[in-house]
Amino acid sequence: MNKVRHLALLPLAAAASVALAGFGAAAAADKGYVIGVSNTVQGNGWREEMICSIKAQALVSGEVESLNISHRNTDAAGQLEDIRNLISAGVDAIIVNPADPSGVNAAIKEAIDAGIVVVAVDQTVTEPSAYVISNDQEEYGYVGAKWLFEQLGGSGDVIYMRGAAGASADSDRDKGFKRALEEASGIEVVHEVFTGWQMDQAKQQLLDYLATGVPFDGIWTSGTDIVIVDALLESDAPLATVVGADTGGFVKQLISVEGLTGGAVTNPGSIGGAGVTLALQLLKGEQPESRIVHVQPVLWENVTEEGRAQLTAASDPSLDPDWPVGISIPEWTTYTKDQIIACKGPGE
Repeated sequence: MNKVRHLALLPLAAAASVALAGFGAAAAADKGYVIGVSNTVQGNGWREEMICSIKAQALVSGEVESLNISHRNTDAAGQLEDIRNLISAGVDAIIVNPADPSGVNAAIKEAIDAGIVVVAVDQTVTEPSAYVISNDQEEYGYVGAKWLFEQLGGSGDVIYMRGAAGASADSDRDKGFKRALEEASGIEVVHEVFTGWQMDQAKQQLLDYLATGVPFDGIWTSGTDIVIVDALLESDAPLATVVGADTGGFVKQLISVEGLTGGAVTNPGSIGGAGVTLALQLLKGEQPESRIVHVQPVLWENVTEEGRAQLTAASDPSLDPDWPVGISIPEWTTYTKDQIIACKGPGE
């Protein structure tokens, strides 16, 4: 069984102060690597930050000659094709955010058999020879749901707005949510829906439910939090307690929207940049302690003075409001805030 390494995520809104340790290693590099990237969700702020963190970390490392990025909306079958194209292109490593935990195993195994390093980021894969670095998605679901249920006093009706059906991050978050639900016998899920992590879709789904007039007390969202609050405000509905991710827009809402109670669970898109660091370590023969690395989430809420201070410290108006505010990860990313915002990779 793979040993899992755990890292705690700290609020990093002031990421511009991070030292550029990667430049030192770059001077010693005797070749430039080509890294392929396969991502299956486009137009989502979290995924866009992930791609920009990959570009920024590849650039600052000084060890990556170029990136070959396949970044589009597709399913596991399309991702199989994308990974095989990267294999044919002769990349040295592939960073993959998998559409399905087992649906792309065949292509991952082909890549590894061809001598290509494969690192899955954000979500896990079941191919045992791949490496995984991800936010702990089960804990993400548990931490947010547990806090929400506690805010409701252990009793009430909740809307459960999930991510994409079949995605391992969604399945893991569901395990965490259900674990918290088992601990709160007075909570009832009155509406469950898959948003596909698409903002427009999530907003319309909530508006449709609000139109039924059925009351509820809280909403757990899988990162579509900004538009959920927008929908409540635009429909003049009561402001239910909302749990979401650490997107800049939601963090701002938690600070500024009068009467809104909620919490943001950290889930940094910068895990993509961490995947670059891990891939480069593997390419240089450096073996990590484990094939699986988890970054641990924390929750920032606007109920206590301490929580509001954390939200205020994390808020950063210079970032895209759809981006998570945790734009770097200690030990794993070394770019500055300006570099991730520029979203430029080697040669760009």
